Amino acid sequence: MFRIIFILSLFSVCNSILITKIQNIIIVGNMYNNLFNVTEDQCICEMIKVNDSISALNYFSTNQTCQLYRSNISTIYVEYYLNSTIIFLNQSSITILNILEYQPITSSATSSATPTAITLTSPSSTSPSAISTSTTTSSSSTTSWSTSTSTSTSTTTSPTISACNSFLNQATYPVAFNPYSVAVVDVNSDNKPDIIVANSGSHTVGVLLNAGTGTFNAQTSYPVGSQPYSLAVVDVNSDSKPDIIVANTGSNNVGVLLNTGSGTFNTQTTYSVGSSPYSVAVVDVNSDSKPDIIVANTGSNNVGVLLNTGNGTFSAQTNYSVGTFPISVAVVDVNSDNKPDIIIANTFSFTVGVLLNTGSGTFNAQTTYTIGTNPRSVAVVDVNSDNKPDIIVANTGSNTTGVLLNTGSGPFNAQIIYSVNTNPVSVAVVDVNSDNKPDIIVANTGSNTTGVLLNTGSGTFNAETTYQVGFDPRSVAVVDVNSDNKPDIIVANSGSNTVDILLNTGTGTFNAQASYSVGSLPYSVAVVDVNSGNKPDIVVANTYSFTVGVLLDAAVADVNSDNKPDIVVANYAGNTVSVLFNAGSGTFNSQTNYSVSYYPWSVTVVDVNSDNKPDIVVANYGSNNVGVLLNIGNGTFNVQTTYSVGIYPVSVAVVDVNSDNKPDIIVANYGSNNVGVLLNAGNGTFSAQTTYSVGTNPVSVAIVDVNSDNKPDIIVANSGSNTVSVLLPC
Repeated sequence: MFRIIFILSLFSVCNSILITKIQNIIIVGNMYNNLFNVTEDQCICEMIKVNDSISALNYFSTNQTCQLYRSNISTIYVEYYLNSTIIFLNQSSITILNILEYQPITSSATSSATPTAITLTSPSSTSPSAISTSTTTSSSSTTSWSTSTSTSTSTTTSPTISACNSFLNQATYPVAFNPYSVAVVDVNSDNKPDIIVANSGSHTVGVLLNAGTGTFNAQTSYPVGSQPYSLAVVDVNSDSKPDIIVANTGSNNVGVLLNTGSGTFNTQTTYSVGSSPYSVAVVDVNSDSKPDIIVANTGSNNVGVLLNTGNGTFSAQTNYSVGTFPISVAVVDVNSDNKPDIIIANTFSFTVGVLLNTGSGTFNAQTTYTIGTNPRSVAVVDVNSDNKPDIIVANTGSNTTGVLLNTGSGPFNAQIIYSVNTNPVSVAVVDVNSDNKPDIIVANTGSNTTGVLLNTGSGTFNAETTYQVGFDPRSVAVVDVNSDNKPDIIVANSGSNTVDILLNTGTGTFNAQASYSVGSLPYSVAVVDVNSGNKPDIVVANTYSFTVGVLLDAAVADVNSDNKPDIVVANYAGNTVSVLFNAGSGTFNSQTNYSVSYYPWSVTVVDVNSDNKPDIVVANYGSNNVGVLLNIGNGTFNVQTTYSVGIYPVSVAVVDVNSDNKPDIIVANYGSNNVGVLLNAGNGTFSAQTTYSVGTNPVSVAIVDVNSDNKPDIIVANSGSNTVSVLLPC
């Protein structure tokens, strides 16, 4: 698999770029407004002009309209894979400065990348001869983050590579391509923590079940959305089985995989969120004892909150504006009012934002704190034993970890910085040496190391001790995996497609790694017992193989009444909805496909005809309708019945809005700038939609009682007008 990074820069010499061919990748310019793709291997994108700046994009299939994500920076890094064609719309000038093509990493973690530099010499050239190719060899790591000098004044001594392995040497387990995020949770109820990893390059989540001695079985993969970068493992449907929640960055949604109870997972149910969701947390924010989803949307510069409806399904997101390129989110009560607050790392604003909870699951505007360059990951833990949670952040661009101590009422002191190795991208805070003081563990992607900073006891930390891991470590988790009461380190290595485990020796040092292979580009990982074997299993998101890997773990809804959660997923490119039945042993049967209309975008599973059998409701973006597939009773579904809605329906919710105990359909119609409400007739059929005008390009809808009148209100996020609409019932 080849990996390409485009570096784009805006300029004002002309108003368009001409058709340019780069190897088998065609870039087309001089287009306007919303257009459809001509063939399946093309992608026409709508650019949103904001201060003459744009950023990232993804590839899509025939007849899909998509948007470029806006940004207020002058240089943008666009990352995607070969055999995709991108077409830019022209509303501001774009030129491609250079392309770095990376060969896949197939050797050991210490191998260095050898990029081929391809340079476009003129934005107006229409000939392939405009491309010059040269090969260079470099042992340094290339990152897509600009750097600047940190303004902090407090520093520590430079980190060193540990000569003695205070942790045992790592054991390496192959996973899928580009593992990016990892979690460690007992997913199969055998009291052994398992590994769950997001494989961003293979579009999967991988689950590696704990074998019982600190070693792990090969991963089981579960397909998810495009480029899963972050995951959480939490029981969201109150069945005491941890489920997987994954942020699918490339497909702009969050996937929920319900645990079947045996360490296997149902097909994901997806919920539309903002542009490029990059980090996800799952916490009850409205005090109803149901864990809600909080997601950082890097492309739309906001945080989305999806409230849990009570059965493992979620309302549409409510958006809150934050800084530029929010990339990491944590949810913790920071002002001692027993309401969890949101803490966000704003990468390109060089700030941490704190959004205080108002008490009803809504949040105040963010308060920002200046930190290091390109903050990438944030944790919130009391590190100085004053019972006030502090903020710990990994500053990727300045090669530091920052600690912001809590003053006690919500505000935080200026950060204290600690030097670490190159490009820290993920941070965890856990007591690893049994002194009751939480220590800092960081994944340094630029130096292929994991660093440990031991807590001195007053909220200050010793210099980093480093341990060599695989290539391009992207996510770190700290959990006892071998039942010796010592927390071990689990690292997802995106470049070498492995998960490393460093066993704790008991003094805060670690053995060398053990590695496990997973899917392509694993980007996020969690560890949960998924097969009731009392052993924690590993679930990994494999970004580019579009699977979820289970070295055991996954989830959605029980559609065939066997008390095992099955997977239901909308296949955008295939115009189908797939159902994967839980086999009961941590595995799933082959998918059964049901044809729907063009480009199913958003899907939910709710009993709409009061027969106690969950039905499928899907928003078909390309055909401007909503499809309802009634459950026959054995987990099979009738042919969809369609209901016409507005142009480009992108988000659907199913909630009783007129108090007749019949769930109604609410849909956000992106192209017609309205919300449609289809009332339930009582037998699983629905009336024609009634439309309500909202802002420009509504992309997400949520149903919540916002004025405490016991009537559900409609909240809509409008991407084109940068507004949120609230519709109160009469």
